[in-house]
Amino acid sequence: MTGDGCRAEPFSEQYREALKAACAEDREIWQIFNNNFGPDGFDASIDFYISNPRNRSFVLFEGDELVGMSSYLGIDEGRQALEIGGTYYRPHLRGTGFNRRVKDMMLKHAFGCGIRRVEFRVDLRNQRSQAAMKKLGAVREGVLRADRVTWTGHVRDTVLFAILKEEWPV
Repeated sequence: MTGDGCRAEPFSEQYREALKAACAEDREIWQIFNNNFGPDGFDASIDFYISNPRNRSFVLFEGDELVGMSSYLGIDEGRQALEIGGTYYRPHLRGTGFNRRVKDMMLKHAFGCGIRRVEFRVDLRNQRSQAAMKKLGAVREGVLRADRVTWTGHVRDTVLFAILKEEWPV
């Protein structure tokens, strides 16, 4: 996939160590993620993501620089729906508009492949991601209370956002 100054390539083993190093640049952020992609949990978490045939994980680039990752999760062709999640950007890209460019690229691709609903599931504690979803034009559909137990043992409330094909682009 390519977008405005960004691109996504399917995860492959050639990117494992570089992506692991990028994810290690912000060790604290993983406390509010469902899975631990920090140094101690990266290998198990990426293996879990890529082992699911309903997921597609991508390594993200700005120019030639590896800058993070994102995934299509729970791809459900029958419902024509998927989730974009497991998104991480290296700290220097946060607040630069990169998220918008990546999400636009991923939404365009998903909708072009016949998906009609894209969901985003955000930890209630993650205010930065909730604000980003609103800027993207995603509709806040509600809170799934005690939705899951994260890798830290935290019982997470999840805010569900979605964008329908006919609502995009905003």
